[in-house]
Amino acid sequence: MRVVEFAGIGPAPFCAMLLADQGADVVRLDRLGGNAAGGKREPKLDLLNRGRRSVAVDLKSPAGTALSLDLVEKADVLIEGFRPGVMERLGLGPDVCLNRNPRLVYGRMTGWGQYGPLSERAGHDINFIALSGALHAVGRREGPPVVPLNLVGDFAGGALYLAFGLLSALHNASRTGCGQVVDAAMSDGSVSLMTMFHGLNAMGLWRENRESNYLDGAAPYYTVYEAADGRFIAVGAIEDRFYRELLAGLGIDPDSVVDRRDPANWPALRSRFQDIFATRTRDEWARHFNGRDACVTPVLTLTEAPGDAHHRTRNTFSRCHGLDQPSPAPRFSATPGAIQGPPPLPGAHTRKALADWGIDKGRIDKLLRERAIGEAG
Repeated sequence: MRVVEFAGIGPAPFCAMLLADQGADVVRLDRLGGNAAGGKREPKLDLLNRGRRSVAVDLKSPAGTALSLDLVEKADVLIEGFRPGVMERLGLGPDVCLNRNPRLVYGRMTGWGQYGPLSERAGHDINFIALSGALHAVGRREGPPVVPLNLVGDFAGGALYLAFGLLSALHNASRTGCGQVVDAAMSDGSVSLMTMFHGLNAMGLWRENRESNYLDGAAPYYTVYEAADGRFIAVGAIEDRFYRELLAGLGIDPDSVVDRRDPANWPALRSRFQDIFATRTRDEWARHFNGRDACVTPVLTLTEAPGDAHHRTRNTFSRCHGLDQPSPAPRFSATPGAIQGPPPLPGAHTRKALADWGIDKGRIDKLLRERAIGEAG
């Protein structure tokens, strides 16, 4: 699968990374003389950009636009993450690209979508999930909502929905020969992620006050406890059999505890559990519950996670190009994914990637002389 990625930040690069990890030939069109992320981010360490080759192009030049269209003609998928209208102003909008390549799957990643009252407005993950209802549901009862990193909007509601959409449209194109536009909006995706909670709310089983429900940290059997060393233990003993194991591991007689099914009893039960968890360190509790089906795990930091025994056994992290980084996911029995290469400097593969995609050497040399394209260094 050949993919043309127009360099951006956040969810669009993550989507391209997922495809590259599974073997897609992704050519990233970077800005001439810079990188999309800007600031102090070091391109060689920007893991979202791993696994593809970089061509530096001046998209505002006619020659750069013409070259981009030649690559689009040879591609199966296009990924762009600009605001609505930007690609059209560059002469690279869906109508132009699909006219050039009717089987192309044209993937568009935005916050608010390609149309609607907010489509032209700026925003970030926090704004998209605020409007979807997802942000309101996360946090402590007495405090403000807690920002769940940029996992819900950018990556779950954005990149993963774009990847799903691209592959669905690609499957259709393989059968019909007809491409299409995939309009992936982070606001749409984060709303979709809340489907189960809309169902629970309709059934009267969800209260909109934070920390009032069994999945938002209120339930004593589905929350986080502080251990003696100030680190934390996660407990997810929802089902009865796991809850019994939790009580046994804590040394609690089941007949001595209040009924956990009544939310009125949750504060007292949680306080009792907290007092017990405070008597040992996080790692002592982890060893104590090892082998018990109590749904109890240590809360690991980013630095600690690669060293976890389960992750080591499954090679969930890879030591690749001098860095510990998440391995490709999911796993395939016949066609396993692999990290295809390190994050490139913008323009690191300009000559080789263009040649591999059928661009004539003489034209490449001419474009370099005209500074329509560039090379790293």
